[in-house]
Amino acid sequence: MGGDDAEKRQDPPGLLARRRRELIVERVRAQGSVRVSDLAAWLGVSDMTVRRDLDALARRRLLDKVHGGATAVDPPSGTDEPGFSAKSGRHLAEKEGIARAAARLVEPGSVVGLSAGTTTYALARRLVDVPGLTVVTNSLAAAEVLHRVDRADRMVILTGGIRTPSEALVGPVAVAALRTLNLDLVFLGVHGMSAAAGFTTPNLMESETDRALVEAGHRLVVVADSSKWGVTGISTIASLAEADVLVTDTGIDDEARAVLSGEVGELVLA
Repeated sequence: MGGDDAEKRQDPPGLLARRRRELIVERVRAQGSVRVSDLAAWLGVSDMTVRRDLDALARRRLLDKVHGGATAVDPPSGTDEPGFSAKSGRHLAEKEGIARAAARLVEPGSVVGLSAGTTTYALARRLVDVPGLTVVTNSLAAAEVLHRVDRADRMVILTGGIRTPSEALVGPVAVAALRTLNLDLVFLGVHGMSAAAGFTTPNLMESETDRALVEAGHRLVVVADSSKWGVTGISTIASLAEADVLVTDTGIDDEARAVLSGEVGELVLA
């Protein structure tokens, strides 16, 4: 197929783009590696279209983009849970931008819930100067950063529970504590998000605790960088539609943006 024809087809409708990317992932997993030129010839599109597809798939961690093509990655298990230290070094700029945007949603004197996670930890650092806050959290890291800056007008309530690799306190003690509380705003960090599964985690006990935190809140704000899109943990915390606000970064691809805009109450790109 000639170059002009390929260019005319480089931006097909969303459904075709989604199917094209599904085929790319299938071929990469079957062959182990692929070349851009081979994919372009096979799919009948331009090299630039394929590179954009590979960029989008790499952001979703469905393959590794390499010079001239892509290679397969081992699909993550729905129960794999990286530790807090391992996650804290990933996507730092995106998490800081998300934290700044999320902090603007917090009014002085409110009662705020924070789930565990590295993005909510970044948010906790932004909340230290907000006056009159009561913060309820099952995050050891968030509690520590809030306690470190001593303020007479702030109360920090740590739920108690069993410690996880992500520095969360989970289980029946945490759930029982959360079920007695009423929170103005809950900030939820997640392991993954998708159209089919919603907001997910690889830890079953953490999922139960997070659901109790969500139920305690008047409004739910999910904070998740764009790499979380297309990642699915074993247990769903909440559907996309349950989020009053989702704060993510501008790296989210167009397809994900369209899905999320139609599901969450408000999509904020930081």
